[in-house]
Amino acid sequence: MRGTGVVVIRDVTAGYGRRTVLHCLAASLPRAGVTAVVGPNGSGKSTLLGVLAGTVRPTQGGIEGAGGARPGYVVQRDAVPDALPITVRDTVAMGRWALRGPWRRLTAHDWSVVDACLATVGMSELAGCRLSALSGGQRRRALLAQGLAQEPDLLLLDEPANGLDLDARQHIAAALDREKARGVTVVHVTHDLAMAMRAEHCLLLDQGRLLAEGPPGDVLTPETLNRAFHDPLGRVPRP
Repeated sequence: MRGTGVVVIRDVTAGYGRRTVLHCLAASLPRAGVTAVVGPNGSGKSTLLGVLAGTVRPTQGGIEGAGGARPGYVVQRDAVPDALPITVRDTVAMGRWALRGPWRRLTAHDWSVVDACLATVGMSELAGCRLSALSGGQRRRALLAQGLAQEPDLLLLDEPANGLDLDARQHIAAALDREKARGVTVVHVTHDLAMAMRAEHCLLLDQGRLLAEGPPGDVLTPETLNRAFHDPLGRVPRP
């Protein structure tokens, strides 16, 4: 998947059971670039990530140009029970299973990748801590490091900076820039307009449909945001 070109979302309709969430959505995502997906709650942002990750199967349409891309999907919260005595470093190491297979012994190279990913998100000092002892923001950064450890071609993130302080958001923004420089296609859902403006490309969704697409400065205008967020007072969301 590395290289120039685009990943095409071709008239995708998708949902859960009888509930349709995305309606004939068509867009193009730049490879080796960062795309921000913005929209109100319930607009289909997370469902779109699921389609790109292959965890949600469209009932119509599909994804073209992804080839054999290996996706890394970073969700808002992991499925590890708080009672499980797993460390932050071991949590990140789980990302290597995508390459090695579950429960296989990791190599010295694998562990070097894990440690590098922890450093990337500013979590090296917490590597030996139990995951359950982390704050919500720290746990989110550990999940990002787990996604980076997969060394994906396509990195998908659901609200990676939600609830984080400025320093943590800067770590995440820098990590996305590094992934883009490696040739990774990054797609992240965000309500943070400042973070969305850092992207090269932006999709604005409303009620499962594409309202606007293009450079963030062209998409995230007061007019389009007011249409998407249906604010009768003309207010737009704060960054």
